[in-house]
Amino acid sequence: MTMTEEKTAPVASPDFHRRRWTSRLRRWRPFLVAALALALVVTGIWLVFYSSVVSVRGVEVVGNQRVSARLIENAARAPIGTPLARADLSAVQARVEAIPAVKSVSVSRSWLHTIRIEVTERTPVAVVTRDPGVPGAVLQAVDLDGVLFGSYPSRPAHLPLIRTGPAVTADVLSEAAKVVTSLRPDIAAKVRYVDLTSIDDITLQLIRGPKVLWGSAEDSGEKAQVLAVLLTKVKQSVQQIDVRTPGRPTTE
Repeated sequence: MTMTEEKTAPVASPDFHRRRWTSRLRRWRPFLVAALALALVVTGIWLVFYSSVVSVRGVEVVGNQRVSARLIENAARAPIGTPLARADLSAVQARVEAIPAVKSVSVSRSWLHTIRIEVTERTPVAVVTRDPGVPGAVLQAVDLDGVLFGSYPSRPAHLPLIRTGPAVTADVLSEAAKVVTSLRPDIAAKVRYVDLTSIDDITLQLIRGPKVLWGSAEDSGEKAQVLAVLLTKVKQSVQQIDVRTPGRPTTE
């Protein structure tokens, strides 16, 4: 080699560097993708379960007609400010179900900031007084389950009156409710009140008409049919109709 000869070193081409980084990126790509996915999952969990970004900010009440939305909202005591995903919906449901006029409740999350409360109200079939001898005694609605709820200053024209004692239970009231709902509307309109002494001792007092011994709520549909027929045939002097055994009714 002469003095004039110059030593040369190989110089990596740009394509070589690109291929080398591409190869490294290919090897690291699964780890980068996993790290990114983990970061997204952790961020999502934090946003949903621990941050105020997706928190409870209000309540939506649906299905109510007689029970005010404000009463339901106050009873629900929704955890305002709590992350929606962590809100205790069972506790909200239990508090709303404690309202006597509410029959059932469905509570759900309405993303991003609302608790949705769907209520089914009790339907009144009669009004009940548990102090029939006391003027101005409280009148309460009763449904087919025998549950008392609400109050009335006076008897609504479309609801029959049930008179009973203060110790009456829901089971007994339910029997009387079944009786009044078994009556045809035109017959029900003739009932002044229903006396409820026990589960087997239910009596109807008609307006300008006889007393009707009904017994229990068993066979109420058949008893109602028999009574409707008898009322077209009996004389005004009849004081009492007994349909406790609908196959053998009697009059006095």
